[in-house]
This record gives sequence, C-alpha cells and structure tokens, in this order.
Amino acid sequence: MYDRHRAVLPRWLALYYDEPIELSHGEGRYVWDTEGNRYLDFFGGILTTMTAHALPEVTRAIGEQAGRIVHSSTLYLNRPMIELAERIAALSGIPDARVFFTTSGTEATDTALLLATAHRGSPQILAMRNSYHGRSFSSVGITGNSAWSPTGLSPLQTLYVHGGVRTRGPYADLTDDRFIAACVADLEDLIGQGRPPAALIAEPIQGVGGFTSPPDGLYAAFREVLDRHGVLWISDEVQTGWGRTGDHFWGWQAHDRNGPPDLVTFAKGIANGMSVGGVVARAGIMDSIDANSISTFGGSPVTMAAGLANLSYLLEHDLQGNARRVGGLLIERLRGITAGLPAVREVRGRGLMIGIEIVRPGTGIADPAATAAVLEAARAGGLLVGKGGGHDTSVLRIAPPLTLTVAEAEEGAAVLEQALREV
Repeated sequence: MYDRHRAVLPRWLALYYDEPIELSHGEGRYVWDTEGNRYLDFFGGILTTMTAHALPEVTRAIGEQAGRIVHSSTLYLNRPMIELAERIAALSGIPDARVFFTTSGTEATDTALLLATAHRGSPQILAMRNSYHGRSFSSVGITGNSAWSPTGLSPLQTLYVHGGVRTRGPYADLTDDRFIAACVADLEDLIGQGRPPAALIAEPIQGVGGFTSPPDGLYAAFREVLDRHGVLWISDEVQTGWGRTGDHFWGWQAHDRNGPPDLVTFAKGIANGMSVGGVVARAGIMDSIDANSISTFGGSPVTMAAGLANLSYLLEHDLQGNARRVGGLLIERLRGITAGLPAVREVRGRGLMIGIEIVRPGTGIADPAATAAVLEAARAGGLLVGKGGGHDTSVLRIAPPLTLTVAEAEEGAAVLEQALREV
C-alpha cells in the first residue's frame, strides 16, 4: 500500500511514522489498523473525529439521509442545511448572523478573506506569527509558519502581528499585562504604517503551531484597536470550536469583553469526520458580496445531517464539560509525569487540546528528531498522537475525541510517560 501511495500521490503529502499505517475501522476512542493492532486515538484525524469513532447517532443520520437524497447543491432549498445554519447562528453569539457552508477549513478561510476584503475594500490582512489557516493559495499567503507556506506569492498583502505565542519571542519574559500591552502597541504600529487593513485573522489557540496561545484577553484588547480603525476580526475556530477547550464553546470567548468576532470560521469536528466547514458573519458582512455564487458540495444534505446529529449529541451529553473535566485531569497528569524530564520544555493547553514541547535538554532549542521518536514509541505502545509546532516540528499534539473517559486518559498518559522516558 505504501509503494502504491508513493507511485500516484505527491511526495509532499505527509505521512506519519517510519512504517505508515492504514486504519481499517474505529469505535469510541479506539482505532484498528489493517494488521489488527488496536490504538487509543489521541488525535482524532487531526481533531476531526470530535465525539467518537462510529458514533451510532451520526452514522444512522448519514445512512437515513443518504437513503433519501445524497446531493442537491445550494440551488435548491435544503432542510438539513437550513436547520444546521439556524443552530450554528444561534450558538455563534453574532447578532443577525448568516452562515455559509464549505467543504473544509481551508475553504472557510478563503470565504472569510473574500468577505472581509470585499466588505472593507482593502487587500491587506493582519495575521498572527506562527499561525496556520489552510493549504490554498490565499490561506497559505496568510500563514505565519514557513514550514506550511510553500510560496511567498499571494493575492493579499499580509502583515504579521506578535502575540500568538506566550512563552517564546521578544515579549516572553513580560508579565501577562505587559505582554498584552506590548502586542497592542505592535498592532497599533502596524496599522499606522499605511492603509487600514481589511481584517485580523487569528486562531485563539494555534493548532499546527503547537497549541500555543496568548494570555486571555489579548484579542479583546486587539479588538479595541481594530474597532477604532474599522478593521474586522476573524476568529479561526477550525480547531478550537465546539467546546474542545472545555472552558468555552468557542475559543474567542476567552477574550470576549468586546463581544463576538465579526466573522467566525469553523470546520473539523462539527460533522465528526464528514467534510464540513463554514463561516458565520453579521448579515451586513455576509451579504456584501454583489456577485452570483453557489456551493456545489458545501451544505450537502448528507454532511449537514451528520453535523446536526453530531452537534445534538455534543450538546445533550455536555461534551464541553467532559473536555474541561477530563482534559484538566489529563494535563495535570502529563505535567506530573514530565516534571523530571529535561527534554520537556512545557506542557500547555486547555481542555482536550494539549501540547508537549520537546527540546534539547538544557537549551530550549526545538528537537524535531526526539519528537518524531516519541511519536513512534507512543505508536508502538498503542497510542496515536499528533505533532506540530512553529518552524520546527517539536510539539506533541494531543486532542482525543471529546467523549474521552478518565480511564482512557490515564491509559494514554501512561503510554506517553513510557514513550518519553524511553526516548
């Protein structure tokens, strides 16, 4: 299978592990490969299997809808799409909200950038250093992480702002209040350099960047500056949405003294693995497009049915609360087992979104080779985790389905402890 993969797919299409695995099926928080090995899944297909593998409520909704009609496009009224849009609009906190569905987070970013630049009449975008927003031409152009940006060409003019990483960079040694003040001053200076930008786009917790985040309240302080200059705020909730952080349903709510963002992008876990993304925005912004548009596959009846069933399950079972409780236990357990390991610089995160940063002992320098070795050792122990982190991939990313139990959290922590000590 690996040879066939290499023969027909791009060499830049990343695969985990020295000997890549093919997953055959999953149930709950576990998956199996085609050789019969079982793994506890602490990555959920890059935070996409949000509730559980083979969740009966979701698979049943998919089957029932597929038995009626699979596809229609947005040229026709679509009951599942309207119902899911109504629920997301209400949950967004954005007044007079409108929802546009896409097939991915990348496409959601594209849509948000189109809306913001058209509404403001400006091609300039502010983005955060160490950020990631997708793999399309426009989203790569605002990604502040060179490891995921294969070209310097872009249809946009992008300026990068400090603040997405609390414990590295020129402001790392400041107190939280002074850190925020310094980042706000940097933002003011950037905006003052020329024509006001269309928008600032930011992940409340940076995903690919290694689950880094600013102090709570930074984006509220940014918002005061943005509002004064008429600049929109786009919150990229592709990884932080739907209660994963435990403390909040949306990541932006850690910074919310000025209310919700102007636009919110979402994707990943909303349909528990089905291909759904989208944008929520105030009607005045969403309706500012004056050209015809449709979405052939965005809002597909089948994916919308999956999203409705998955969102209902998440809310009815308080999975945000479970992420807070079990995630809080897991992060403290991981901090305990890594306390004596000089190669672990930091365990950070919120809810079930946790990063373990690996460095060369005593230096603070990223160690991608050791990180990859821990990933391999965890797999050998029956645990799947992810990796990421800035320009050097040296952070283990832990983001299990939100139904994770305390016993499973303990099981995964034990495997990680063994893998870290072994490496």
